[in-house]
Amino acid sequence: MGKYTGRMPVDMLNDKQIRPTEYRKWRHAQDRFARRDKDQKIINNLLETIPRQGLQVPIQLGISERYPTDVYVADGHHRAVALMELGADDFPFHWYWINSRGVRWEREPFPYHVLGL
Repeated sequence: MGKYTGRMPVDMLNDKQIRPTEYRKWRHAQDRFARRDKDQKIINNLLETIPRQGLQVPIQLGISERYPTDVYVADGHHRAVALMELGADDFPFHWYWINSRGVRWEREPFPYHVLGL
């Protein structure tokens, strides 16, 4: 059995429930991507391909055992921003726990309670 693949509403990608790791807020990621040609090309490509083909690579979510209500995008910031701009309903994802021994990719369903639902 491989990594768990789930689907989650895009509106969970916000500054309270699923945050970006490389930026303080999603607005900061969006602003940076808009200012840099390389990032804007990636976003534009995603804006063209996602409506036709769907999101082909799941977004990776991480949860720290130290702060279990702290869920973040570990990989897929460009994909997340493109989904937000498209007003997409949901997105595919994989998830993992981070603990003192390292990262453990999960095969079990995502613990939605950590999002305060």
